[in-house]
Amino acid sequence: MHTRAFKNTPIQRLGIKLNNNTLYIKRDDLIPISFGGNKARKAVLFFEDLEMKGGDCIVTYGSSSSNHCRIISNIAASKGIPCYIISPIEACKPTYNSKMVKLFGAQVTRCAVEEVQSTINSKIEELKALGYKPYFIQGGGHGNIGTRAYINAYKEILDYESDKDLYFDYIFHASGTGTTQAGLVCGGLIYENRKKIVGISIARKNPYGGQVVLDSINDYLEGIGRKGITSNHINFIDDYILDGYGSYSEDILDTIKEALVFDGIPMDTTYTGKAFWGMKEYIKKNRITDKNILFIHTGGTPLFFDSLGELVNEGRY
Repeated sequence: MHTRAFKNTPIQRLGIKLNNNTLYIKRDDLIPISFGGNKARKAVLFFEDLEMKGGDCIVTYGSSSSNHCRIISNIAASKGIPCYIISPIEACKPTYNSKMVKLFGAQVTRCAVEEVQSTINSKIEELKALGYKPYFIQGGGHGNIGTRAYINAYKEILDYESDKDLYFDYIFHASGTGTTQAGLVCGGLIYENRKKIVGISIARKNPYGGQVVLDSINDYLEGIGRKGITSNHINFIDDYILDGYGSYSEDILDTIKEALVFDGIPMDTTYTGKAFWGMKEYIKKNRITDKNILFIHTGGTPLFFDSLGELVNEGRY
């Protein structure tokens, strides 16, 4: 599988109208690696690092819905690298992602969520004892490498603005493990072109969720010799998580149908559809008008098909 760095995912204007704003979407779901998404953007950099450090197997973590685990296991399989996934039994319902992880031959170890860290440590030590050089990737591609991936994406956005003589006032996206948001905020600081970055949480609550993003930002900035920032610069919105990870509502299903029917764009109930709905609610609540607004489609296309039956059965379109 070709995993060298790629250039610029497309940005398109949406037909959806809201409060007289103009909405655009950056299609990271079209990254040409295993159904794309932010995890694919990050994975490219992780595999570059693995090769540089001489790793010969991978250990990572994620639920059965994890786009990260799907993409990492797919690339690992294409390169003949053994892949070991630690997964919480509390989030193990069958999904198209979990079926593909099995297809790619990854070895999945399930454990209680409170045992995840010890299970990861045990697996790494077990592999070392067998003579492997395990390369560990945090769940969701968390860490400075994941952050750097979205600094790169921020530069792509700036290049698009320059080419189109356009300026985005807001950038919205689904915020999970935090490095996508951290990279966008760092991009604004590094390129001295700060926009309002709004992360719509799909699971985590404040203050923990926002602190994870802030820590990721400051960890990266410290690594490049720059001064850190405070929580005042973080817009991590937890108003739309509903009952937590994987939960969704009729309004989210309606949002997904609208995006698919009128703009031909698939979104899922766990990440992008939930965040897009949250963005719309945030815009209405805060009476944002007459702005250029960019939503980053961070992937999850296989998860769209997990809820397709519900969309069809509603029969409203």
